[in-house]
Amino acid sequence: MVHEHRVLTTDQLAALAFPTVKIARRRLAILYEYRVLERFRPLRQRGSAPHHWTLAPNGASILAAEAGVRSRELGYNHQHTLTVAHALHLNRTVAVNGWFTALITEPGHGAHVSRWWSRSRCQRLWGDLADPDAFGRYTHPEASLDFFLVYEPPTTAARVATMLHGYDELARTTGTVTPVLWWEPTSAREARVRAVLAQAWQSLPDPEAVPLATATAELLPGLTPPGPAAPVWLPLHTSTATRLPLHRLAAGWPRAMLTTDPDQQAMPSRRATLLAAPPPQPPTDW
Repeated sequence: MVHEHRVLTTDQLAALAFPTVKIARRRLAILYEYRVLERFRPLRQRGSAPHHWTLAPNGASILAAEAGVRSRELGYNHQHTLTVAHALHLNRTVAVNGWFTALITEPGHGAHVSRWWSRSRCQRLWGDLADPDAFGRYTHPEASLDFFLVYEPPTTAARVATMLHGYDELARTTGTVTPVLWWEPTSAREARVRAVLAQAWQSLPDPEAVPLATATAELLPGLTPPGPAAPVWLPLHTSTATRLPLHRLAAGWPRAMLTTDPDQQAMPSRRATLLAAPPPQPPTDW
């Protein structure tokens, strides 16, 4: 999981993989001691950040042995991994992982997330056409939905048009229509980007091949539970202001379909071996 998503915080790992934060801290400390995981704390102007965890050399060796390859064939480089602590995109990576953590661990409704693929996996699979921050599959008793997550991206008209044309071309090439979920930090920014998106979307050769909905984090504090599955989503094609929960988006997108998994086993390439995607949560008896 840490190899797939590059960096996860103590709180994220505790929510995803451990019964309590106390147990998580104790077990993560053991993994750190044995150099399975590395940890760091980003600097903050106020207060202290939680530990952020990345893969350490022994962890990479274990993954490589399980896949029958060498660590370097995974594309693992210890020094490169350590640069994550100072990367400009650290906050974005952690935020995307936090978004999925909230979706995966949201209580009730009988729903679950069965796919959570990182940006790096998406780049390997579709990067010549589309570059989402993540791919997910959300299954609710009423519907299942595959989606690309686009998290607080640049919103210039040219950049938005390029992005949507990429998703349109991906749908044409693969024959699979996958909705795009566009997440913004504020309602004001969401309103601005919807105008830009609408213009770019209408200019696509096949707009219906790129189902799109937007949401904003500003709506979450007033909801219970305050997560991405809540009624915060506004489809781009709608003329109403009614926001929908995540699972109800599927009803308005009849062409959307579930993606055929391309990676049920480790896939070697000239760049690096792409391991099979881990489950969004480890087994309960792990």
